[in-house]
Amino acid sequence: MVNGAQIMVKCLEKEGVKVVFGYPGAAICPFYDELYQSEIHHILVRQEQNAGHAASGYARASGKPGVCIATSGPGATNLITGLATAYMDSIPIIAITGQVRSDLLGRDVFQEVDITGACEPFTKHSYLVKNTADLPRVFKEAFHIAATGRPGPVLIDIPIDIQQNETSEFHYPEKAEIIGYKPRSSGHPLQIKRAAAALKESKRPLICSGGGVLSSGTKLKLLAFAEKTGIPVVSTMMGIGVMPSEHPLYLGMLGSHGKACANKAIHQADCIILCGARVGDRAVASPDQIAEKATIIHIDIDPAEIGKNMKAHIPIVGDMNKVFTSLSEQTDYHVSKEWASIVDDLKHEPRRVPPTFEGYVEPRTFIRSFSATMPSKAILAADVGQNQIWCANNFEIRDGRFLTTGGLGTMGYSIPAALGAKLARPNREVVAICGDGAFQMSMCELGTIAQNHIGVKIIIMRNTRLGMVRELQDNLYGHRHAATILDETMDFLKIAEAYGIPYAMASSNEEALKQAEIMMSTPGPYLLVCNVHPDTPSR
Repeated sequence: MVNGAQIMVKCLEKEGVKVVFGYPGAAICPFYDELYQSEIHHILVRQEQNAGHAASGYARASGKPGVCIATSGPGATNLITGLATAYMDSIPIIAITGQVRSDLLGRDVFQEVDITGACEPFTKHSYLVKNTADLPRVFKEAFHIAATGRPGPVLIDIPIDIQQNETSEFHYPEKAEIIGYKPRSSGHPLQIKRAAAALKESKRPLICSGGGVLSSGTKLKLLAFAEKTGIPVVSTMMGIGVMPSEHPLYLGMLGSHGKACANKAIHQADCIILCGARVGDRAVASPDQIAEKATIIHIDIDPAEIGKNMKAHIPIVGDMNKVFTSLSEQTDYHVSKEWASIVDDLKHEPRRVPPTFEGYVEPRTFIRSFSATMPSKAILAADVGQNQIWCANNFEIRDGRFLTTGGLGTMGYSIPAALGAKLARPNREVVAICGDGAFQMSMCELGTIAQNHIGVKIIIMRNTRLGMVRELQDNLYGHRHAATILDETMDFLKIAEAYGIPYAMASSNEEALKQAEIMMSTPGPYLLVCNVHPDTPSR
């Protein structure tokens, strides 16, 4: 005989899970007792939301679904923001939550919440398990759904009695058979043929890459296609890293906070290949104007995204990898010298030198210089706010990854995501960059980092402001800084010291680079505080 909790652990083992992130409670204790006796490494986070973010960082760095765990009631509801963040950015996560006994469901007993109902808008699928014998099928389906098609989070809610009940045997299915779930993988041949013909007729083609290129593993194929055809590439924030930042054909991130050359290029293009991108309002403010001037080829695994924000003249639903293979085989084309020259001029327009403030770090210049010293496969986790924009436009990605929350824009993401990424890629350098506002949303995870000796480096851009909101107040609300001024007396170095984490502070770029060099050469975690002038803008 085998009980439900044992089955849950065996299912994770069958899926090759090595690390999980969670926070225990009474309703999930049977599972935790079995997990304690397994070889799976459990990371105790300090708040359940951060278990979701850590699982996200792990998934993005490893290419496999991340796993997070919470108990019923507030444990499960705390997890919601982490799941919504993953859902908006199409990150595969398996969330396991404990639930009250099956016979008590619906009676509003202690720590009961309808978590499957609460999470319905931002999970790809969810299960409330009602029979212990169903657990192997449910877990197999959950991992399959999370990682196939358009990736996303799947929730498995398991009452405590289902974890305790026994069944005669354990058999894990070899594959998932789900009626009605058949993600389309091969793009329609006729549409791919039309796309190749449209490219051949175009004079100023452009590729716009989103996060779908990275999640589908199409990065190298897109790079090869761009180099074969000479077509320049821009990216959304989630698409950063699809090409090396300094590649001659890469123009950077487009959008309201992006690079001028990328925005100019997309407005001059007559044919745009949208790849795994929905081009929301921050990426393209007026999509209809662009669609009027250019032929839009939209490639996405999710048919719901095609034409959602920008009219698609040639829609291609399919796996990015397979579509790009077919498109490349049918494309015999190279851009004109005229367009190549225009793109080269755009890329090499003089870069404005940001003004400096005496006694402060200039963050954009520092991030650019710092990234040049990093190993080529380094992973950067950027938080939300001004620091996100500084990193997106200035951190030079080569063979590494840029992790951030582009869809939901969740503050406090970078530190837990970075610790998850570090556990997935222990031999890579992983750095989290955040503002002092975002840091105070997740600084409890210094406890997780210290306890587990996770070698994440953290850089705080300390400007004692909620910088991006304060910019909005300057531009739209008459400089009335309502609730955006942070306490200037907060001593982050003492917090690092309390957790036994080495630390340093810098008040100039020279000092910051020197301290960063020490930070990167110091084994284990490290905290570097950079004092930034409050008036430093996002761009």
